[in-house]
Amino acid sequence: MREALYGPVSEANWQKAEQIKLLICDVDGVFSDGRIYLGNQGEELKAFHTRDGFGVKALLGAGIQVAVITGRKSQIVENRMKALGIKHIYQGVDNKFEPYEELLKLYGVTPAQTAYIGDDMVDLPVMQAVGLSVCVADGHPWVRRHADLVTYQGGGFGALRELADLLLMAQDKFDSAHGMSV
Repeated sequence: MREALYGPVSEANWQKAEQIKLLICDVDGVFSDGRIYLGNQGEELKAFHTRDGFGVKALLGAGIQVAVITGRKSQIVENRMKALGIKHIYQGVDNKFEPYEELLKLYGVTPAQTAYIGDDMVDLPVMQAVGLSVCVADGHPWVRRHADLVTYQGGGFGALRELADLLLMAQDKFDSAHGMSV
């Protein structure tokens, strides 16, 4: 076991994290807590944690690409992901495996160099194909059972930042990605 910032990580998962060049994320239940607020006029609201956003920016700054594949379609998601610098945003997707395969080609990475973080059953096909599959702490029990790694933090409450920090630590990029010199 290796000691990471949020708790112990198995040696096998640490070694997988060392290889990751692309992180693919679900949105609802990962970037957000999964709740969707709907107003009387049809407006939709979601809450995003700033720590997760900082983690994404740190990954991108360290040369680890980040993409999003989500089943819902929302202008809020488009705006937030673009603000974070994410270039590939797939929304309204029922079969997440197709954009996953497209992303592998776009970035020239192998499944072993790819991580995926999700929270529900629709995420499992991609999670079973990547080198490091991650489920948030409050994800569906079946998905947690089949993930390589379960975060200590819940979706929308820093789970994505936890994973970002792990990837950066495993690749010896944590200090430089956070503007610290040793």
